[in-house]
Amino acid sequence: MDTLALIDEVTALPVEDRALVAQSLLLSLNQPEVHLDTMWVDVATKRLESIRSGDVEAIDGEQVFNKIWQRFNK
Repeated sequence: MDTLALIDEVTALPVEDRALVAQSLLLSLNQPEVHLDTMWVDVATKRLESIRSGDVEAIDGEQVFNKIWQRFNK
């Protein structure tokens, strides 16, 4: 089967099946790096602990984005 025929066949599938095919293709291109995921979980856990302990004060997301927009709108 050539590539164009395969694409035609896949696009004719129900949306759930197309999503599964798309996810499988993306995973084949971007293999998960478990050690990086583990590192990010550690970082997120430490940040959450810092917020819960009061060592760090959380900033409202809307404030953050407003500040960013102000920088770019000058």
